[in-house]
This record gives sequence, C-alpha cells and structure tokens, in this order.
Amino acid sequence: MIMRNGSVRYLIFFQYLGTKYSGVMKAPPHQAVKGVQNYLEDAVRCLRPVNEVSLSISSRTDTGVHALGNSAHFDLQRQNGKPPFAEEVLVDALNFHLRPEPISDLDVGAMRNAASLLVGTHNFSSFRALNSETPFKDPVKTLEKVGLELGDAFVHKHFHRDIQFWELTFKSRSFLYKQVRRMTGALVAVGQGQMSVSGVKELLEAQDSQAYPHNLTSPPEGLFLTRVEYHRSDLQLYTQEDSQS
Repeated sequence: MIMRNGSVRYLIFFQYLGTKYSGVMKAPPHQAVKGVQNYLEDAVRCLRPVNEVSLSISSRTDTGVHALGNSAHFDLQRQNGKPPFAEEVLVDALNFHLRPEPISDLDVGAMRNAASLLVGTHNFSSFRALNSETPFKDPVKTLEKVGLELGDAFVHKHFHRDIQFWELTFKSRSFLYKQVRRMTGALVAVGQGQMSVSGVKELLEAQDSQAYPHNLTSPPEGLFLTRVEYHRSDLQLYTQEDSQS
C-alpha cells in the first residue's frame, strides 16, 4: 500500500478458475463473456471511490487459463477525506463483492440413477462416435462400474475456497470410440437438469450414434486413464494351434 495525494495504491494478489472467462484482461462492453479484470474492477467500484477505477494486471492469461497467483495494482481515493482502507479490510470487502457466481448445483442422485442404467452388457452404439473403425467394432460392451464420488483435486491444496470436484469412474474391458466422453456428457446433462434419467434410457435403447445430442460430448481435458488391469488368462501365451481351435 502506497499513499500519494490522498490516493492509495494497492497491490493485490488473486486466484481464479478461468473456465468461464475470456481471459484475465478486461473485455469490451459488447462482449458477452467477460474477463477477470471486469469483475475485479466492478468489485472495487462497489467501494465507492472518488477516482476512476482502473487495474493494471501483472500477467496476462488467455481464455480458459487458470491462475493460482496473479497480481494487479490500482489507485483508490475514498470520499470525504476518509482514511485509506486497512489491507485486511480491503481484502474482506473485495472478496465479499466477488462472491461466487450463482451456479446450478448437480443433482447427484439423478446422475447415479442414470449411471445405473449403463452398468451391464449393452449395445452402446448411441454412445460411440463414428470413425473408420466403426464397421469393424462390436458395439456390445460390458460396463462393470460407473462411480460418482467427490474428488480430491490438485486445486484443493492451492485455492482458498471450497470448490467441489466430482469424479466419474468407468470400468470396462474395453470402450468404443469416445464412449466415455459421451457417457460423461449425458450424465452431467442429467445432473444439470438438461436431460432426464428416462432420456438416458431412451438414448441407450436407440442404439444409434446419430441419436446422441449435438454438442453434449464431454471435452477431453478432464479424462484420465487411471490403470490397465490383467487377468491371469490374459497373460497366457497363445500358440498357432490355440488360434485355430
């Protein structure tokens, strides 16, 4: 905090998940998706300073990029000659005005009900994307497990807010092309109220890749291959006689 001519210059440090923002820099008024700077400056304006609010961001990040520790400085002069905000008071005030945006809480129960419909042996044609191998791949797969649990994400150790991460786990001997991403997209849609549990059942029974809703496939960034398991029979050597019998 530096004081000059009644105005105080503050250096702040902040964190953000960049998924919903156009980047850290301020976006123009006509742009629907705003930058982190837009929200920071709005929060400072809520403190009713005399001067025009303008933040100088130290490090630029692009659309979708997260930050564990970015920084910015700005000048603030209070009305009627009031003394400057103490640092801890300013932090609390900004955090209050930066309270989380309203989001739809996931209907986890509905997601689990829909997931149970996928467990077992089914024709998963509706949950595969078409490619050159489609004519040669059997769409019937056995899904041994679909799990939905709270995850322990990397950001929990670094972000100073309670952010919930849910993990979907699928177990099968093999999967079709984009099957996991399509199942994930459908289950998330159920959790957000965009698709009903019966809608997942109808989709599975359709056995048609074209029946899968457009733009519902989950993006690949959150997908992990956790491990590959072998049964003892998988490790046996096969001879030419075995392949012919």
